[in-house]
Amino acid sequence: MTDFQFEELLPLHEVKTPYRLLTRDHVSEVKAGGLSFLKVEPEALTLLTREAMRDIAHLLRPGHLAQLRMILDDPQASPNDRYVAMELLKNANIAAGFVLPSCQDTGTAIVMGKKGQSIFTGFNDEEAIARGIFQTYHSSNLRYSQLAPLDMYKEVNTGTNLPAQIELYATEGDEYKFLFIAKGGGSANKSYLFQETKALLNPKSLLSFMEKKIMTLGTAACPPYHLAVVIGGTSAEYTLKVAKLASAHYLDALPNQGSQLGHAFRDLELEQKIFELTQKTGIGAQFGGKYFCHDVRVIRLPRHGASCPVGIAVSCSADRQALGKITRDGIFLEQLETNPAQFLPEISDKEFKGDVVQIDLNRPMSEIREILAKYPVRTRLSLTGPMIVARDIAHAKIKERLDAAQGMPQYMKDFMVYYAGPAKTPEGYPSGSFGPTTAGRMDSYVDEFQSQGGSLVMLAKGNRSKAVTDSCKKHGGFYLGSIGGPAARLAKDCIRKVEVLEYPELGMEAIWKIEVQDFPAFIVVDDKGNDFFAELIH
Repeated sequence: MTDFQFEELLPLHEVKTPYRLLTRDHVSEVKAGGLSFLKVEPEALTLLTREAMRDIAHLLRPGHLAQLRMILDDPQASPNDRYVAMELLKNANIAAGFVLPSCQDTGTAIVMGKKGQSIFTGFNDEEAIARGIFQTYHSSNLRYSQLAPLDMYKEVNTGTNLPAQIELYATEGDEYKFLFIAKGGGSANKSYLFQETKALLNPKSLLSFMEKKIMTLGTAACPPYHLAVVIGGTSAEYTLKVAKLASAHYLDALPNQGSQLGHAFRDLELEQKIFELTQKTGIGAQFGGKYFCHDVRVIRLPRHGASCPVGIAVSCSADRQALGKITRDGIFLEQLETNPAQFLPEISDKEFKGDVVQIDLNRPMSEIREILAKYPVRTRLSLTGPMIVARDIAHAKIKERLDAAQGMPQYMKDFMVYYAGPAKTPEGYPSGSFGPTTAGRMDSYVDEFQSQGGSLVMLAKGNRSKAVTDSCKKHGGFYLGSIGGPAARLAKDCIRKVEVLEYPELGMEAIWKIEVQDFPAFIVVDDKGNDFFAELIH
């Protein structure tokens, strides 16, 4: 029998993080039982959370912005890689003005806190944190995305973006440390768990497994990604939790090798090999190239001998997280980049234009389809004119009308349909942040809608199923891909008018009619059965 030795499962060494002081108020020292404690008032947690959620809706870490700039400077990057990177940098500059958030899906609020045993609060910490989230979403131009189930099938938007996911842990010390995340649905939906066996744990099998799984990620979550892979785990749910933390670079300071004590470690060699796999996919930054991922993190965890869970998670182009802490010196929040303009190159937009096909959306739908039919998949487009906006709930409403023999609404026949849902509109702006949503969620509607003359030209982000390709070939339809990520830039520079057309009670899920100018898109699926993403996979 060996002597007892304790080792944290995630032993993180200290790293230098740039912080800004919010205030020295709301914290004080108290003594009891001969011990000294840091008394934290509820206002401290509310203030820190409010500022953190506001910052991450508008600002990015300088390291993330530097990676975007690196794409522009890489001669091996494809024109589409560079175009997407430039759009994302432009978007970051607009969002940094604290009017339009970087992404229209302002996410589920996630807060993880580690509370030192010398911290005393004496109130409900979760409630104080939730209040800060409420205040940010109420006062900023963010979107309410949380749905409360009234029964198994009926849901209603909470109208506050609460409830949040708040997890608090007891630890040693006299500091209260936090990680704040805003996780949009697109990247959250790219969290995967696989239950494997010991047979996976050899270089050939593991790399083959990863190559196949990487190809299934697609572009719906707005690459370039920060990809995290976790091998092992004390439970399935812990594996996925670690994958999420790793995708946020929270675990970068783990050791680089393991020991008999069973702590987690990063495998730097495997990270590089998997990163090279991502560059060879050809998917690139959404429309072809090598920058499918910015980087890869691979975490190895201990496991039960009969289990080998594998977790995969991504953080998308809206890479939204920040650290915070409360100490005897005050309340601090990680300093994100407030001047992203420094990462923009001294070049003209002309370098990114290339052969762009102008599409006048004021023309009849039949003429728009005739023009699109002349060009192959991958063709870059610039869209100007009216389009309809409809996403999940709106599609379900239209399906109900078809089931009731009420027919396809005329607007779905006359106009292109854009899958999206806006954030709140700032005063003086025609639109709030208004980027595309994941196309795949509407796949099941396409064949029926197109058979009724609707959805013949669709616009969204990400790849589609074969059923959509088959339907477009059968009915003469098209799917156009928009760049996932630059929602603020689209709102500021491309969307000229927004009005509710139907179902205003659905909030951001209503059916809208919008006017756009020079809206960027690519032909992804054409009327001949060609699919850009399917061609990459095969």
